[in-house]
Amino acid sequence: MSEKCTLCPVGCGAERKNAPGFCGAGAHIKIAKYGLHPYEEPCVSCKNGSGTVFFSGCALKCVFCQNREISHGNAGREITEKRLAEIFAELEERGAENINLVTAAHYAPELLRAFKIYRPKIPVVWNTHSYEKTEALKALDPYIDVYLPDLKYFSPKISARYTGREDYFAVASRAVSFMMERKCDVKDGKMYAGCIVRHLVLPLCANDSVEIMKWFLSRADGAYFSLMRQYTPCGDLAAFPELRRRITPREYKKAEDFLLASGYANIFLQERESASEAFIPDFSEKTDTLF
Repeated sequence: MSEKCTLCPVGCGAERKNAPGFCGAGAHIKIAKYGLHPYEEPCVSCKNGSGTVFFSGCALKCVFCQNREISHGNAGREITEKRLAEIFAELEERGAENINLVTAAHYAPELLRAFKIYRPKIPVVWNTHSYEKTEALKALDPYIDVYLPDLKYFSPKISARYTGREDYFAVASRAVSFMMERKCDVKDGKMYAGCIVRHLVLPLCANDSVEIMKWFLSRADGAYFSLMRQYTPCGDLAAFPELRRRITPREYKKAEDFLLASGYANIFLQERESASEAFIPDFSEKTDTLF
């Protein structure tokens, strides 16, 4: 990475000591905010909340990203590996149920160094858009307990329209397949190890959601599936008129009915009320909390 970065499938070749890569990351870890997150899946947030660290930058940059100020705008502050290790310990002391690393793949080498300084005594969650290399995942795997991957798009046309990445599913399905190998360990409603594959239903994309679920169900062996309906229009969507509305009950129901008809037991569903800006983290410096 110190020469020409090829950490992620974008392979931009940036010399990050001199200039940021496509993802926006430079030579040092950059985070936007950290704190206790009460709105993840119930077995992740549990009673006290998930100890979440939001990393700045992103290799995928979905046009509708609700965290666009950090994924597109790279808002945040640079910290050292030592400081990140201290944050892990601080979140533990605050009662976090786990350490939740959100969109951190572009800092894999720094994370490995942080884990060597301090390895959390609570589960570590890898929260990702899944557009990443399995080689990087394998390097981090000894330090990860719970995988929380998004599987966003099945159709190359849809992923190309919303991310510019026609190969999203080809790449992400390999990454998610690797993450789904993690056997689940859930006790008293808390996940200590395992994988929860997330999928967000988008406007006019219910058929794509069904294809995602077909793929998941053909491989699922105890992994959980979280069908999300929280899509909320964010950012400049002038060129994407179809995204300027929330999904309809009918769109979510089509996906939900397919999943329920499968008989698969390990699933999470969302209420319509989840599509609200109230559930989008506050990355401003006005408050120390996420919400």
